[in-house]
Amino acid sequence: YTATERDVLRRALVEAVNLSDRDARPGVLAEAERVVTAAHADALSGFMRSHAIAPAAVDIVGFHGQTVLHRPAQRLTVQIGDAAGLARACGVPVMHDFRAADVAAGGQGAPLVPVYHRALAHALDRDGPVVLVNIGGVSNITYIDGDETLIACDTGPGNALLDDFMLRTAGAPFDRDGKAAAQGTPDAAWLRDSLRHPFFAAPPPKSLDRNDFAS
Repeated sequence: YTATERDVLRRALVEAVNLSDRDARPGVLAEAERVVTAAHADALSGFMRSHAIAPAAVDIVGFHGQTVLHRPAQRLTVQIGDAAGLARACGVPVMHDFRAADVAAGGQGAPLVPVYHRALAHALDRDGPVVLVNIGGVSNITYIDGDETLIACDTGPGNALLDDFMLRTAGAPFDRDGKAAAQGTPDAAWLRDSLRHPFFAAPPPKSLDRNDFAS
């Protein structure tokens, strides 16, 4: 995303806090949805061109969009991105809206990566349980033991807070290669206070919004 597009997305995150209807796109959220859709259309079209893939050869494209609000306790999760618009722009079938049905039924709708993690674990061809940690906007963990046992949940803050901190303090969108973090020291007081958050004492299944640990 360009700096201007990032600003639109950040303003959309602020406005999304007031949403109660997952399909509503008031104010800057409508513009942010267009930004997300156009960026994905450009990326997908470029990928297809560079690999000489015709639209007719594509079985399906999974389009998650950008999460702007995740409140499973309120049975609400909102991802912006126009799947129909992406399908029209690229001429391919698009699958989308991966979280909403689970959240509406009382589930967490997150994390999404455990099934992929299980495929990776099988490729390792090793005995015993495997644990994978994914640091996305928030962090999550997947515990895999054979074909039957698959346990996963969010575990705490991730790159979203780091990116917010870098933008506020250094004017950079993220900490490239972790160079800034490598030069710093842990904030023991913040860590101690954060570990008192009730999220850590709650059993899985559980999930987080990107701003649950923001201050």
